[in-house]
Amino acid sequence: MQASPASARTDLPAPLAPDAPLPHRKVIRSWLIPIAQRTTLRALVLLAFDMALFAALVVGTVWFDGLWARLACALAAGFVIGRLFVVGHDACHQSLTPHRRLNKWLGRIAFLPSLTAYSLWDMGHNVVHHGFTNLKGVDFVWAPSTQQEYAAMSPVRRLMERIYRSGWGPGLYYMVEIWWKKMMFPSKSAIGNSHRPIFTKDCLLVTGFALLWIGALVAAALATGQAVWLVLLFGFVVPMLFWFTMMGFVIYGHHTHVKVQWHDDKAAWQRAQPFVSTTVHLTFPLQIGALLHHIMEHTAHHVDMSIPLYKLKEAQAVLEQLLPGRIIVQRFSWKWYFETARACKLYDFSRQCWTDFQGRATSALRATPA
Repeated sequence: MQASPASARTDLPAPLAPDAPLPHRKVIRSWLIPIAQRTTLRALVLLAFDMALFAALVVGTVWFDGLWARLACALAAGFVIGRLFVVGHDACHQSLTPHRRLNKWLGRIAFLPSLTAYSLWDMGHNVVHHGFTNLKGVDFVWAPSTQQEYAAMSPVRRLMERIYRSGWGPGLYYMVEIWWKKMMFPSKSAIGNSHRPIFTKDCLLVTGFALLWIGALVAAALATGQAVWLVLLFGFVVPMLFWFTMMGFVIYGHHTHVKVQWHDDKAAWQRAQPFVSTTVHLTFPLQIGALLHHIMEHTAHHVDMSIPLYKLKEAQAVLEQLLPGRIIVQRFSWKWYFETARACKLYDFSRQCWTDFQGRATSALRATPA
């Protein structure tokens, strides 16, 4: 039987006992230093392959005659947008290649098909989400409302909250609450006083790409005598809707689980050492995780953002062997997913538990770290 990444190394400590205090984050990150080696050539090959695949699939939505073939290409194009986004996400974390300036340009290129503004994602994701993961009032990604906040919402906003957390609405959540409100020419109220000229430039860049993409599809429709609306549907709308759904689902799965805690007190949040306790490692059959560039090995990513996507699987295995019982590992199933959606509606910060919309506890009550 093949040795695990941790057992094959001689520089690592013994697995942590269940009742032992969690080591400082710097100590845990030191275990992963030998893994966090970035390779420029590998990064360029990954980006080139996924960009070529995306372009070929979009061409397929125009080229094929059968509607089912075109739909298949459209859905696959949406999936590849997700793969490209993960590459851009790595570049934005400066973990794709060893070169900072190159990462910025590769990240912007990889983010184009998802229409993601690089600098806005950098601020919202790297600074806010990673800096304050699951701290209510700061981290905005799938942040749960309290029963009091829910009761104070307008009827329309309560309806949206129910849709978002029904299990069927992750795509709508990402499209409205993250992409539209925070990634496309966001208002001052959405980003506070941190507005910078680069935000507008990056929004113009992705808008220009969207217009070029749409314009090319319109030209292709006219050149081939096809209905413009049908070509736009398969070549642009379906891939984008698939991408929004995929992204909303992924970030929901990363940070929503009956064992995942949220905090509204910064001191208690710091004592909880949230870089381990607030993320979920979702496992899938059939190498689906590999097809997603291993972004579901999410604990390793939160422990050390410098680990490139092609090393996350190894890093996650090391953490799970050295920190047994400390990391939430969940085998994905649709049964689990919809059970989680039913349980994780609101959050009671006084009892440290998830609740339904009526305030009834749906997860174990936890004591706040002293």
